[in-house]
Amino acid sequence: MPDPISVLVVDDSALMRNLVSKIIDSTPGLRTVDKAMNGIFALQKIPKCLPDVIVLDIEMPEMNGIEFLKERKRLGIEIPVVILSSVAKSGAQVTMEALSLGASDFITKPSGSISSDIHTVAGELSRMLVAYGSQYRRQKGRETPRYSFEAPEHMFDVPPSETRPARATPPAPAAPLRRPGTTEIVAIGISTGGPNALREVFAHIAPDLGRPVVVVQHMPAGFTEEFAASLDRICPLEVKEAADGDILKPGRVLIAPGDFHIVVEKRPLASVVRIHQEPAENGHRPSADVLFRSVARQYGNKALAVIMTGMGKDGARELGAVYREGGITIGQDEATSVVYGMPKVAFEMGHVMEQVPLGLMASRISALAMEAR
Repeated sequence: MPDPISVLVVDDSALMRNLVSKIIDSTPGLRTVDKAMNGIFALQKIPKCLPDVIVLDIEMPEMNGIEFLKERKRLGIEIPVVILSSVAKSGAQVTMEALSLGASDFITKPSGSISSDIHTVAGELSRMLVAYGSQYRRQKGRETPRYSFEAPEHMFDVPPSETRPARATPPAPAAPLRRPGTTEIVAIGISTGGPNALREVFAHIAPDLGRPVVVVQHMPAGFTEEFAASLDRICPLEVKEAADGDILKPGRVLIAPGDFHIVVEKRPLASVVRIHQEPAENGHRPSADVLFRSVARQYGNKALAVIMTGMGKDGARELGAVYREGGITIGQDEATSVVYGMPKVAFEMGHVMEQVPLGLMASRISALAMEAR
């Protein structure tokens, strides 16, 4: 039986260190390997305790979270970092800076720097730590422990360590209604592991893509505007948080705002996006299923739909609608997904025409979108 995934907890509050450690140690497959009160102590402890994943606060004395991430990057430390901070709730810009410096993901403390109600995000924190710790172990060629804990269906259908190898070919689905046409829109659905995966994709997307792109990234309200701005700084295309009525322009990327669904609407003079707050689907708002369903209806066989890393199954069902209409569908492969959940479910439903590793995703999207058919 392999050792549990080891976690280093870094927070200046002794209370928070203890509360977070209790969450970790009560999760099968996880254990707290050590604690540190700031970035300086964390850097000293890493070579001794060799964690698989780090939980990091931002606001700390002597060396804060941002300074720690800069030093981690300088030293070439690859251990994944999950931000757990009250700053994340009020400072989206700081949170995006943390992601740009190599943090894997973030969770906001429910009520300030010392959150006695931290248990409300316990499930989400545990799932992230298992996901990123498992990925790190896979990269290092180390076995991951099997584990089991209660989680909402939409958040965690198949734990990464229990994922079966993908079949060489998907099951035979119903034949598409028509052959693919020339792509007029690209739609992407993504969740856990998404912030850094999208940075990889949009940093290398073709500058002359010439197609509108719409993205659903599961992210809390208040963060997507700054997230879009952070992508815009590294992407050759324009990237912005979508607003109701935004025009779908060639070469423009629209990110669904947190807590809003996004759909596309073709009009005689210009196609636009609409955002709304109808009930969540698969436990999410925005939902990739909502986006893919509208893309299938409005663009039919002239759509390219992409499903990427994420827990659960959001987007898997309605990716099939794009496929049935004759559109092109691709999914991120298991090896490069932080969590092979959403793309796995879509693949096993027979809705994914091609699986693509993250490192080739930008070039594959660019080639398929720009190909004349």
